[in-house]
Amino acid sequence: MHAVSLYWHTIRYLRPVQIGARLWRKISRPSFVPPPALTVRMQNGPWMVPARRLPSMLGDMTFSFLNETRSIETADWAGADAPSLLWRYNLHYFDDLNALDASSRRTWHRTAMRRWLAENPPGTAPAWDPYPTSLRIVNWIKAALSGFPFDNAAVESLAMQAGVLSQSLEYHLLGNHLFANAKALVFAGLFFEGDAADRWLDKGMSILARQIPEQILADGGHFERSPMYHALALEDMLDLINLTKVFSDEIDLPWRREINAWRSRASRMYRWLSVMSHPDGEFSLFNDAAFGIASSRTELERYAIALLDDVAVIRSHSPANADVTLTELSPSGYLRADCSNAALFLDVAPIGPDYLPGHAHADTLSFELSVFGHRVLVNTGTSVYGTGLERQRQRGTAAHNTVIVDGADSSEVWGGFRVARRARPFGLTLVRDEHSVTISCSHDGYRRLKGSPVHRRTWRLRAEGLRVEDRIAGHCRSAEARFHFHPAVRCMLDVSRLAGLITLPSGRTISWRACGGQAKLVNTTYHPEFGASVPNTCLIVPLAENAATIDFAW
Repeated sequence: MHAVSLYWHTIRYLRPVQIGARLWRKISRPSFVPPPALTVRMQNGPWMVPARRLPSMLGDMTFSFLNETRSIETADWAGADAPSLLWRYNLHYFDDLNALDASSRRTWHRTAMRRWLAENPPGTAPAWDPYPTSLRIVNWIKAALSGFPFDNAAVESLAMQAGVLSQSLEYHLLGNHLFANAKALVFAGLFFEGDAADRWLDKGMSILARQIPEQILADGGHFERSPMYHALALEDMLDLINLTKVFSDEIDLPWRREINAWRSRASRMYRWLSVMSHPDGEFSLFNDAAFGIASSRTELERYAIALLDDVAVIRSHSPANADVTLTELSPSGYLRADCSNAALFLDVAPIGPDYLPGHAHADTLSFELSVFGHRVLVNTGTSVYGTGLERQRQRGTAAHNTVIVDGADSSEVWGGFRVARRARPFGLTLVRDEHSVTISCSHDGYRRLKGSPVHRRTWRLRAEGLRVEDRIAGHCRSAEARFHFHPAVRCMLDVSRLAGLITLPSGRTISWRACGGQAKLVNTTYHPEFGASVPNTCLIVPLAENAATIDFAW
């Protein structure tokens, strides 16, 4: 019955197109007939240097993805020995064509492209799966626009890839996958000229015209509520703006109006990423998020400034005086509060779009905190995808800075990328004065449990410190608040187990005092990158009589 419940509360949120597309994918196969002869279109504008990732090609046919390095032997593109499907997907993206200092690796790139063409005939999995095909089309075209010469075989394959992709769009998933498909069709549609290219361009632009207003919220945030996927979406938008400047003379008037609107959206997206970034310059780790997948914020900032007229450099820093400032990202559902020494990031958001919660964690009412420029309290990040126990643990409530009730997750995350019953925040209140801000919010994720418990959390930030108060309305057997420390931070308990000291890498200290049950420190792990697991500590404060408070003072 539990399995039936999980499936029902997952499937009931899907859109009909997702269900229909899943059935269609089982009975249909794309045609691998080459499109009619296409020619490469002449550029009428300069291609700006795009955002660049770190190199992933370390030698001739030697690649490093997700902190795993492998050499590809003859005909081994399927990656039978690769650590994960995600690693194999990365192998087929060809990101290194546009990475930092890519020009020094062009000999390796030519070898890799020749090998790929010879050893991955149309229909080979996972090479020709829609998502890696989409990213590869874009990366090949970006490299060509940067001056990397293609031979006839590569140009013909690129056209074939676009034709196959146009028949296998990922409507069963929607979200960032469909966006990537549409972006690739626009790239191919403008790179080539001919009837097939015009069809790709129209199809891609039609999808983007529907998806961009839905996926990019009014505050600039990406609707899946992951700072990592937001950074990827920002790069996508900037790439599209860059491309349409290169081929501006070839774009019909109706699409010009769409493209003009992209610029203001991209500016808001850049601001959103800046607000959700710590003083160290990198984004916070809410939901599926890890460093090293998207381009760095520094690269995205450079790219945005080069392409957008109304973007100014935004530094993620706290105010110099003792006043407390509050930034609301609505409708994304995140808040940021700053004072002279601290930056506080709060999750009062829905877990994501109801029909697409695959990158959601059970982290409602979690938060992150930097003090004196150092990350102190962190969500524990993401190091794996798939369906294993570690993936389940990293998505669970216990891996986040929030309250776990009766050992249950606040949202029923399961199966790697699925969510059944999900927590919904409500009752958000904000009280501000010159020297403090108080934020309160509840969620209903535990109402499914016996006793219908409801978690309400209150944060009060002032120049001298932060108070976090948790209360459970209704009945529960047990509840505990968890506070995960960055690995560079040391936390100690005093003999009372109700107070202690936190030491930062700089040597500065933060004291804390809890009111509730006796606290304990446990060893756990932090995952700032895929494939990375770093030891850290977690402070657990039990709720006594359904309430607990902790004060951090600096």
